[in-house]
Amino acid sequence: MNDKGIYTDFKERMTYGEYLNLDKILASQTRLSDHHDEMLFIVIHQVSELWMKLILHEINGAIEAIQQDELPEAFKMLARVSRTQTQLIQSWDVLATLTPAEYMEFRDELGQASGFQSYQNRQIEFALGYKQPHILKIYEKDPALAATLKESFEAPSIYDVAIQALYRAGFPIKEQLLTRDYSETYEGDTSVAYAWLQVYQDVDQYWDLYQLAEKLVDIEDCHQQWRFRHMKTVERIIGHKIGTGGSAGVSYLKSVLDHRFFPELWDVRTKL
Repeated sequence: MNDKGIYTDFKERMTYGEYLNLDKILASQTRLSDHHDEMLFIVIHQVSELWMKLILHEINGAIEAIQQDELPEAFKMLARVSRTQTQLIQSWDVLATLTPAEYMEFRDELGQASGFQSYQNRQIEFALGYKQPHILKIYEKDPALAATLKESFEAPSIYDVAIQALYRAGFPIKEQLLTRDYSETYEGDTSVAYAWLQVYQDVDQYWDLYQLAEKLVDIEDCHQQWRFRHMKTVERIIGHKIGTGGSAGVSYLKSVLDHRFFPELWDVRTKL
């Protein structure tokens, strides 16, 4: 330690770089071309995957907390999710500095690799309740990963456990919703709509459920903003070309903009 109280001898102490495994992280940006801007493309997507890892960590923690009726604990996790989502939204502004001409300089080097193959993004969609069976076929190449995704696919979403919380609070939720096949995308139900309407009409009595609803709306709002910025960034860089890996590109990204994870939470605003 020097005269300013700062350690300078780390022979026997773990360093910042060691704790964060920076040698591995910073050695993972391997360009396949000599083009300067490929580094931007790699870093943006790697950073996005790290943020997605945190989002999954927090959503899964919130699901467990809600199942145990620990709603205040879940609120903290869900608030962190929406804050993290803002980082993902802003990342598109950085990627949008890549011009079409610059991208074409290294696009062929990507081969069949595509952002549509992001398995963490799929797990986030599963956790929010968007379940599309054909998605699982993308990952059949890796049996271990396919098994992990299948488990996420068949697990209850955060909205499923929120509906269960409504039932435990005494609302007359249809029994089939409580034992439904979680591998199917939730489409909406009148008993759930009635329950949320009661929550919003008596906020004082159902404060925790009201807070839960608003946290979920925050997350869906942010996710839709992320989807929109994704679509516009892709359109800005490659227009309406077919994406790498054969993805439909902009047309697909536009098609999911109208999908709602938590339909009753949006409909209730019209009914109030």
